[in-house]
Amino acid sequence: MKSFTIQEITSTVNGELFGNISEAITGLETIDTAVKGQATFIGNRKYARKWDASNASVAIVTKGIALEPKDNAAFIEVANADLAMAKLLEVFSPEMPHFETAVDPTAVVHETAVLGEGCKIGAGCYVGRDVILGKNVTLYPNVSVFDDSEIGDHTTIWSGTVIRERSKIGSHCIFHTNVSIGADGFGYRPSDDGRGLVKIPHIANVVIGNHVEIGANSCVDRAKFSSTILGDGCKIDNLVQIAHNCVLGRSCIMAGSSGLAGSVTLGDGVVIGGSASIKDHTTIHSGATVGAGSGVMGDVEAGKTVLGYPACDSREMLKQWVALRRLAK
Repeated sequence: MKSFTIQEITSTVNGELFGNISEAITGLETIDTAVKGQATFIGNRKYARKWDASNASVAIVTKGIALEPKDNAAFIEVANADLAMAKLLEVFSPEMPHFETAVDPTAVVHETAVLGEGCKIGAGCYVGRDVILGKNVTLYPNVSVFDDSEIGDHTTIWSGTVIRERSKIGSHCIFHTNVSIGADGFGYRPSDDGRGLVKIPHIANVVIGNHVEIGANSCVDRAKFSSTILGDGCKIDNLVQIAHNCVLGRSCIMAGSSGLAGSVTLGDGVVIGGSASIKDHTTIHSGATVGAGSGVMGDVEAGKTVLGYPACDSREMLKQWVALRRLAK
């Protein structure tokens, strides 16, 4: 069990300590369920009123939220409790799954594949022809990386993920379980005789930048031509669909069950709320936000927040909802 003194915790989060305790901090918990020896976090004033009843030994508190000292407990003021929490979660993080050997004997690695120094490849993995893995790449059991793909340094791929041929993955990425990279895009047209559908081939690839994280069971489809692109620092939640020929700028966020149809362009820092749907061939410019559950049918201006179905300016949509509620009464 990991254990730290209150002084070590204070130094880690670069905070200011109020009060003191003698016991070590051995874990982190919510303010309602924390017990003696655990730290909790208060980043919002609505949780401050729970402090008196909490059994936590220490609270990490955003500066400006007033707390009263109490017996056998302390609190640490920080600039941002959420960022402090991220630091402590990393400190208390348990060890990752252990590899007995660098390359498991049950893995299939093509003789032309190039493995960088420190690569780890788990049981049942497949690494295809002319694949290039950078330094310290980790493939957990049952990952498939198909021909001519490249994966950058320090990237981690969790079990069940499939990376199709010709994909280009950057460094320091994390793909969680059962991610699909580079599957065929969804494209069909009615046949000449009108009696069936003709499949549109997708012959290009997916290019993913550095420090990209993709959640479990999400899909990034390859392009018809050119590339489907995710820029540096994008963070994709679970169960997200990114269709063929989409281009995401830097540091975009997509929450769970949201989806981009084909050839959508996102600028830098775009935020897509959960279950939102974006129509094909639309552009959402830098800094824009799409509210959860919204349906975007047209381009969105830079910095704008849209909401609803079909999505429009959030303030306008809220007015419409208020008006409808009044009508119902």
